[in-house]
Amino acid sequence: MSNRTYTEEELRSVLGSFGVKDVASVARYGSGHINDTFRAIDAAGTSYILQRINTDIFPDPDAMMSNISRVTSHIRSKGGKSLEVLGYSNPWRLYAFITGARTVDLIENANQAFLAANAFAKFQNDLADLPAPRLNEILPKFHDTVNRLALLDAAAKADVKGRLASVSREMDFIAARREEAGRIVAGLASGEIPERITHNDTKINNVMLDDVTQEGVAVIDLDTTMPGSALYDFGDMVRTSTAAAAEDEKDLDKVFSRKEYFEALVKGYLKDAKFLNAAELDALAFSGRLITLTIGIRFLTDYLAGDTYFRTAYDDHNLVRCRTQLKMVRSMEDQRGEYERIVKQYSAK
Repeated sequence: MSNRTYTEEELRSVLGSFGVKDVASVARYGSGHINDTFRAIDAAGTSYILQRINTDIFPDPDAMMSNISRVTSHIRSKGGKSLEVLGYSNPWRLYAFITGARTVDLIENANQAFLAANAFAKFQNDLADLPAPRLNEILPKFHDTVNRLALLDAAAKADVKGRLASVSREMDFIAARREEAGRIVAGLASGEIPERITHNDTKINNVMLDDVTQEGVAVIDLDTTMPGSALYDFGDMVRTSTAAAAEDEKDLDKVFSRKEYFEALVKGYLKDAKFLNAAELDALAFSGRLITLTIGIRFLTDYLAGDTYFRTAYDDHNLVRCRTQLKMVRSMEDQRGEYERIVKQYSAK
């Protein structure tokens, strides 16, 4: 989210350009960090979501909105519930407000992990037959671990802040896992792992949960929906939903991956992810370790580069974040046998 402030008059003017005239209230909404988001309510009580797209992060909003329009229309054509784009004029867009549902920022129990994973599986399943052409690639090589390693190497070589000497343990940890870091990239290149339409930000707060049943109603925040690997989506679910502590927890004794949450994710995802092939199933447990390592690499790269990408609250914030990710990787490695057994158990059903 930008630090820009908006006057009520400016926001009302934007809403008016989309046909929303009688605005009773408009105020910032949600906990997103990228776009500026507002909830508007008109005189009749109808709610809308108004967003200003962060064009520093998404330099081609037209391509992004083309993806979103195609994806949401396709899901609704199948009777599914999705975001509804009511208007777009770069950099602003207007969505219908989804009623009777809510998001949660922090996963509260294993059942929520099941429901979120199932919602993302249905999302991918619904898009498996999206007609050509291929979706636009919004952020090229976003989850490409090999590319992320190259960026880390470049940041380490430049060492603009003189921090490299203080991160030798982290660099050694990553170096020991370089050989397996390209597994999914290589699988995509060979065709063994198929390219699919993926969300690429599969946190719990990107699923609307029904107020009554708690079931997943709709997947939201579709800005990074583009071609990718289903393994990247599942892996990021594992990273975010099984974590026992916050992403920037300094006490690493509190940081570990929770097996019961992993099992809930696998159970919920495989219930409807019927499109997965043998290679994807074989790498499902591995994907959590890989994506967590990749995010750790990104935090360390930003730390060495002088904290230019992720917003930080103190000098070594990105290093703390990196260490939590690497501790999560270690925890998943320690439970590798159990995690792989769980995948086999539910993939056989």
